[in-house]
Amino acid sequence: MLEQITILAPGLIGGSVARAAKSRGAARRVVVWARRPETRLAIGEQPWCSATCETPQEAVKGSDLVVIAAPVDRIVPLAHEVALFLKDGAIVTDVGSVKGTICREGPQAVGAKARFVGSHPMAGSEKTGWEHGRADLFEGRTCFVTPAVASPEEAAAKVVRFWRDLGAEVVTVDPDKHDEIVAHISHLPQVLASSLCAFLSTKDHSWRNYAGAGLRDTTRIAASDPKLWRGILEENRDEVLRALRHFEDELHALKSALSNRDYVEVAARLERGREYRNRFRPSP
Repeated sequence: MLEQITILAPGLIGGSVARAAKSRGAARRVVVWARRPETRLAIGEQPWCSATCETPQEAVKGSDLVVIAAPVDRIVPLAHEVALFLKDGAIVTDVGSVKGTICREGPQAVGAKARFVGSHPMAGSEKTGWEHGRADLFEGRTCFVTPAVASPEEAAAKVVRFWRDLGAEVVTVDPDKHDEIVAHISHLPQVLASSLCAFLSTKDHSWRNYAGAGLRDTTRIAASDPKLWRGILEENRDEVLRALRHFEDELHALKSALSNRDYVEVAARLERGREYRNRFRPSP
């Protein structure tokens, strides 16, 4: 058990980290900083929060582990802001869905007396805000831990252990490899779902009233926060573009088969998709 952890800028993931850490005994004290005073007041009334602070610098004092749960473009700046107030040997991690730049700049941002090790729990939702957090959000979910080449093994091991204590199944990968993976299995699906809804919005608006489960399931994540996803796509632009180019090739091949009435090829591609989907591991 850690004596104290700090959550900076909690949204859905940060709020869930706080709840899970408290309920699963991963930390004795959970300290939170949020930018808005009304958010701090509301969080301070929660049973899983030990204290809230008016500044991030105050919040990190004395913490063994600091979890930066801000949008990806704010993670490194926040690390810079709190660096001088971290205790010796403190570990700083994050929950951002892009890791390359963050893991290159994070160690320098926190300075010599602390250690930075990146994280990314694959447990998001189209919902946002700390109030939607759940103590069981990470149970059985994958969490990437992405130490940089120079990250001390002991610090990485502590971050791995923390996420396991929250119930996650941890996978350790290189930060750039992580960005390639999530560009395909997370960022590309978001772009496709949002693009599909944007396209359908140009059609008769009454059509959406006839939507069945297929369209609803396929486009659930299109309800996600556009501002949040703009930042993610900016940070992982190159990998997302590569994924989109490869997907365009796949879509063009299906279009060509359908145009040429090559229904054997159409069926083969549908079957390949079904086989891939059927081999997903069961949801937690």
